[in-house]
Amino acid sequence: MLDRLNAIYPVRYTALALSVFFALLSLFALLGFGSGGWWFLLFGGLSAVGWWDMTQSQRAVLRNYPIIGHLRYMLEKVRPEIRQYFLESDTEATPFSRSQRSLVYARAKGETDKRPFGTQLDVKARGYEWINHSLTPTSIASQDFRTTIGGPACSQPYEASVFNISAMSFGSLSANAIQALNAGAQRGGFAHDTGEGSISSWHRVNGGDLIWEIGSGYFGCRTDEGMFSEEKFKANALDAQVKMIELKLSQGAKPGHGGMLPGAKVTAEIAAARGIPEGKDCISPSSHSAFSSPIELLQFIARLRELSGGKPTGFKLCIGQPWEWFAIARAMIETGITPDFIVVDGGEGGTGAAPLEFTNHVGAPLQEGLHLVHNTLIGLNLRDRIKIGAAGRIVSAFDVLRAMALGADWCNSARGFMFALGCIQAQTCHTGHCPTGVTTQDPVRQQALVVPDKATRVFNFHNKTLHALKELVQAAGLEHPNDITPNHIVRRVSEHEVQLLAKLMPNMAPGALLDETAALHDVFKLYWARSTAESFALT
Repeated sequence: MLDRLNAIYPVRYTALALSVFFALLSLFALLGFGSGGWWFLLFGGLSAVGWWDMTQSQRAVLRNYPIIGHLRYMLEKVRPEIRQYFLESDTEATPFSRSQRSLVYARAKGETDKRPFGTQLDVKARGYEWINHSLTPTSIASQDFRTTIGGPACSQPYEASVFNISAMSFGSLSANAIQALNAGAQRGGFAHDTGEGSISSWHRVNGGDLIWEIGSGYFGCRTDEGMFSEEKFKANALDAQVKMIELKLSQGAKPGHGGMLPGAKVTAEIAAARGIPEGKDCISPSSHSAFSSPIELLQFIARLRELSGGKPTGFKLCIGQPWEWFAIARAMIETGITPDFIVVDGGEGGTGAAPLEFTNHVGAPLQEGLHLVHNTLIGLNLRDRIKIGAAGRIVSAFDVLRAMALGADWCNSARGFMFALGCIQAQTCHTGHCPTGVTTQDPVRQQALVVPDKATRVFNFHNKTLHALKELVQAAGLEHPNDITPNHIVRRVSEHEVQLLAKLMPNMAPGALLDETAALHDVFKLYWARSTAESFALT
């Protein structure tokens, strides 16, 4: 029957028809009896909306379903919130689960992070991992675990915490967020990576240790033409607050992809920090102009270290083509120049907004990238000269310990500290409409983020995560997180089989890449001999 009626009169137009009917009825009441004015405004307005819906040309749903079609767009708008608050389970990660976020919130607020009634994880699921504990646990006096970063050519080594704030730029984050992060870092004695947006005035307010990240746009150390400027670099690098220099080759959020900050978003503060004209489009190229080969890259690293007064200098990358990384490693052997550190950024990282294809399908995940870099350095007998940092979806003490088992000397977290600031994973970072004031330049919105309160939360999150890390290290019978190895981590590979991480991801024998007779993993067999220090290209 409905089909017959629909053939005569499209039922989907009922909302519009009723609006027109009641608008006419209320107009009659208004003219005849002097009442019903508000009803006329309501139904007259709905009629106008329905007429606009039918005549506009951009949205087919509204042309076919005037007025009621807007419900579709309203529900689509709130779908992420409905899913997050009502539908997803505590352990469903998209990209961070409610359980992970709740852990950060609890630690940041100084609340209990204990949970009763056992694990919510499926211990029989493939991929489930645990750490083997000891019957003779240790007792560690301090949770302030540190690692010394600085190789033979470094004259100002840095004692870094094993857990630091990963790269997030001012411009991506609000001024209040930057202040709170740096104040928390200063209080807790850990490092704050500036991101490639350079050092803003907000980074300097509280005096927390900075890792200055330099990207392909050379923000904070560029000429008017966008090339690298030694004079401007030196002016920032010699600042006592800057503890390390990090050259960004690529990032996990969008490796191999440049970017542009529209001129409308280039405020006076951002322009001053980056050394660019206010109100003009700001381009971040996809590659560097200061070098074009692995050897030139290392020479540039050495020059940055010299200009900075001998501070630890290294680079960050997300592993892509393995032979390009091998080419850099070969250049270390040929030139004798080594970075003081390498930060491996996993492809699952993502505070930076990126095209979905890049977010989902470009760049090696942290596990594989970290393992490759760690093994390459072992195979060249360079591992003791170069420290490795790891970043990519790290928020808990187990995340830290697992990364260190795979070869990291320290870990960085971006989104973990965003949660500590109050981020609710609304995933509107790129719109400027962040509901908590973390990722916006709107002066009204960022007032929601109260710096002293959130600085305390940043400190608490770091402090309590290190406390949990200490308890894990003690339970394993060890003295320091750097003592953890893949032999301590077990992974379920099927319902009835588990294996040590050491068997699934074995370490290379020291010096194996210098020994032509050594047995190598397939990736080294395929690409090591075809890489060259003179070029990033495959020979």
